[in-house]
Amino acid sequence: MGSLSQSNGMPERFAGGFISEASPPAPRKPRLLDRVRKEIRKRHYSRRTERAYVAWIHRFILFHGKRHPAEMGEHEVSRYLSHLAVHGKVSASTQNQALSALLFLYRQVLCRNIEWVEGVVRAKRPMRLPVVLTREEVRAVLRQLQGVEWMMASLLYGSGVRLLACCRLRVKDVDLLKREIVVRDGKGGKVSSHFFRRGLWSL
Repeated sequence: MGSLSQSNGMPERFAGGFISEASPPAPRKPRLLDRVRKEIRKRHYSRRTERAYVAWIHRFILFHGKRHPAEMGEHEVSRYLSHLAVHGKVSASTQNQALSALLFLYRQVLCRNIEWVEGVVRAKRPMRLPVVLTREEVRAVLRQLQGVEWMMASLLYGSGVRLLACCRLRVKDVDLLKREIVVRDGKGGKVSSHFFRRGLWSL
């Protein structure tokens, strides 16, 4: 009769040999959306872009009954984008953002090249006339503002910085002598410089 015994952390013994120790479980493969986040962060995209891309990819999967994107292709992408335009009534810019998210998924995460998505019903781009304020109109707007709001509006008008970049500005980012504003961690994680005119504060 064989008997089991164990001592000093050695494998248990039975008649004629040893019981092999169980091998550790293989590490779990990262989930698809985690892989998407990893590839986005490797390219230093903004957190807003990351959230938007992940949300569009998640909606795409749900739209097709939770099928894995690796099992789908151009036809399913086209169907989803058309659905957004026809039934979702999204704007052209929103539809383009969804397309960018899906192209990123297939090209950068799944390593599949989707050259062109045909047959997509495009969302209509509204016709807008550009609005340019005169100097007097700008003065009238700024006169309605005070304090921080006035300062931010003046910088937006006089230097051309983006709203989000303006909200993140610190004192050390503004050089009054050089009339220069340094935007750190701007769109795409880039650092850029903007200059404002000498008479900005006299507006």
